[in-house]
Amino acid sequence: MKLESAVKYFSPKSMNISGAAPATTPDSLNGTDLMGAIGMCQSKSPFGMAAYMAKTGVSNDDRYRTIEQLLSYAHRTAPKLVVRAAGSNLGKCLVVLSKLAFEEYSRSAASTSDCRECAGSGFIEESREVVKYAGYINLSGEEVIPPRTETELVKERCQHCNGKGRVTARCRCNGTGRVRDLAESARQGAPVDRQCERCSGRGYKRSPGTRAYRAVHTLLPELQERTWNNNWRPFFDKLVTKCEIEEGHADSEFRKVTR
Repeated sequence: MKLESAVKYFSPKSMNISGAAPATTPDSLNGTDLMGAIGMCQSKSPFGMAAYMAKTGVSNDDRYRTIEQLLSYAHRTAPKLVVRAAGSNLGKCLVVLSKLAFEEYSRSAASTSDCRECAGSGFIEESREVVKYAGYINLSGEEVIPPRTETELVKERCQHCNGKGRVTARCRCNGTGRVRDLAESARQGAPVDRQCERCSGRGYKRSPGTRAYRAVHTLLPELQERTWNNNWRPFFDKLVTKCEIEEGHADSEFRKVTR
């Protein structure tokens, strides 16, 4: 059984009344067996299980546990150039990188975040000329009293998030990772799909590479972006890959237990 199939047991649904008889074979696994299998898998791959449970939103405690284990891994594998550049702020920098690496690992097409343009409020304040008095024009069309305007801060709906205050990571392919190839469909006379070139088939947009740099730059103002791309960015990607590797190890162990 795949690890992703065990997540549904943490969110039970209502009774499904149908004419199909439930499986009664002794080889089938019930809820108790699956909970025992998850416990065995946690003892063999604690990092991977905690990362996957936190990624799917099953447990909030596993999120802190994953970040702690990722931080411990970062301390052991930090490159010398990163340690030298961070200096006394190494611990704070690794905490920031571990948190952002976990967010990047758990990112999906359903992920949402606060809009950066409006800071999650849905509105943007701008200076506009507001008409306080429209003026007065007589019957002959002569302006008797001129209009009066004042400059004020007004709230306008954010165009980036359409006033929602939240933006989604879902790509234009609607999270499927596939888009319609119009040229090939017209040539073959049948619908033909191809991989979305914007998300490379992931179904969601990756977080901006400068996001982690800005977070570390607040702690290390002298850090240059070129130094970040050469020394820090590969280390950040390594932390994200570590979570994916541990999830794969947990999935393989779960398959062995439930075989």
